[in-house]
Amino acid sequence: MTRRHLRLAAVAAAGALALTACASNTPSTAPAADGEVTGEVTMWMYPVIKDEAASKQYWADTETAFEEEYPGVDLTIELQTFDKRDAQISAALAANTGPDLVLITPDQAATYLTVGGLLPVDEAIAEDRDAFYEGTLSAATFDDELYGIPLFQNVFTTAYNTEIFEAAGLDLPKTWDDVLDAAPVLAKQGIAVMDYAGSTEQTLNLSFYPFLWQAGGRVFTEDGSDIAFDSKEGVEALQFLVDLQEAGGLPADAATAGPAVEGAPIASGKAAMRATTFLPEVNQMRAALGEDAFALGEPLEGEVQATYGNPGLLSLTSINKRENREAAYAVLSFLTSAEQQSALNAAAVNFPTRTDVGAPGEGPDFEALGSALESANPGEPSPVARQVMGVLAPYIQAALAGDLSPKEALEKAADEARAELDRA
Repeated sequence: MTRRHLRLAAVAAAGALALTACASNTPSTAPAADGEVTGEVTMWMYPVIKDEAASKQYWADTETAFEEEYPGVDLTIELQTFDKRDAQISAALAANTGPDLVLITPDQAATYLTVGGLLPVDEAIAEDRDAFYEGTLSAATFDDELYGIPLFQNVFTTAYNTEIFEAAGLDLPKTWDDVLDAAPVLAKQGIAVMDYAGSTEQTLNLSFYPFLWQAGGRVFTEDGSDIAFDSKEGVEALQFLVDLQEAGGLPADAATAGPAVEGAPIASGKAAMRATTFLPEVNQMRAALGEDAFALGEPLEGEVQATYGNPGLLSLTSINKRENREAAYAVLSFLTSAEQQSALNAAAVNFPTRTDVGAPGEGPDFEALGSALESANPGEPSPVARQVMGVLAPYIQAALAGDLSPKEALEKAADEARAELDRA
């Protein structure tokens, strides 16, 4: 994806930031040998480990382990909260005071990069780059440079109520055609073949976008300069959902249903599958359906097989001083190594961004989610990604409600989304 030169509204002092970033963004080299690296590095970490006490202990132990390997570097890991994270990071960047390293999302990386708030980190993993899933690296790559190293990722795949399909004499659907074929059979029994959360509370990364990617489409053009969801592939994806709705294959309230598992059709036996499920929801579904009735499978396949998997990125900010550059690279290399990823994923129950690190557990659930990593799409980073979602979601609802055709809905949404791009 190509970096677009957009302004960051949340950063009032963007002009000053751009000047300080220019002074900081100078070439450097990859980390030297352990004993030769010196400097001070501050990192802001967010609660990827949910238990607060366990999180504090884990990161304290990580500081110690790093400093034992790099005795010349003073690493400080400051634990933050997700509340107002954007505003906090934006203020730090504008003031040029704060963390050298920070945990952010791909969308945040795209936003901060446009005002010079991030520095490239390719050299930090130069010798290890091939070990990472390419999709996780592409989420942080702009103008062919890497602006964040993927530390972990969540991944989503298909969940089934196997008893419903068995009772109907149907195989578990794996493709769009399978889903469409099963829809009328189950509809006769008052069961929707697929759950769908069309509420604007749900991110499109977990509702419409996976189907768009499965159709071979994109949200934005590859260079990020235009909207692409109104393509032929986009229309096919939305038509698939509308066809399901008309065949009784989606719940009646699919256009407005929320994302929660509790009370959802999949949990109450009124829907037979959900296309995007991740590990924290698995226990809820299994408890609702019963051990023998619940199973995870592969992501659905349209033209291609695709699902959503969002990486957390460790990024180097423009606050980092040149004399601490090698020290920051050393921290990045250390924390994203196979050994450290394995430890973090075990503590946080997240999935790896490296192909040489296994799933954070054993059994069919971890096997299915681990397998889904191969087809995981990290989303399409853009400084206006969230605004575009806000524009598009109501038009998806309108198509599912029968108020607009899929083509009309996407064309109208695209016009408004392009206005968001023009304003940025």
